[in-house]
Amino acid sequence: MAVIAAFALWSVAMFGAGWAWRGDRAEGTEALAKVATGKQALQAERQARSTEQQQAEDLAIIGAKHEEDRAAAQGVPAAVVADLRDGRLQLRDDLATCSTSLLSQAVAGAVERDAHAELRAEVAGAAVQIGRDADDHVHACQAVIEVGR
Repeated sequence: MAVIAAFALWSVAMFGAGWAWRGDRAEGTEALAKVATGKQALQAERQARSTEQQQAEDLAIIGAKHEEDRAAAQGVPAAVVADLRDGRLQLRDDLATCSTSLLSQAVAGAVERDAHAELRAEVAGAAVQIGRDADDHVHACQAVIEVGR
């Protein structure tokens, strides 16, 4: 009877040890899975931050370039007016006809014609600046869209 009791006690002890080992192993597996998931989340976060930082740098470069273009555009009207006066640039006929009706009036004297020619050159300079500003703005917007892709 003692041998059967010892065998039963030994069997219960082995069953308990096996059950404990199985539980520890399951907890270990669960812990490893949590660590792997945590590493994946950390890697994804690092990648997202890296992408975000690169986009911020790209946007800063685009902004600086746009501001440089805006500063450079300030001299465009004066350069266009100077080039028109020197004859290096010529207006197309459709711009020249803007004041043709005024010039053709019988009361228009030489002073008025000179004033209209001067005004035409200034209008051309302003029109070129407006076009350049719009082009610069569109290019900056397109660059921002490209960074976002």
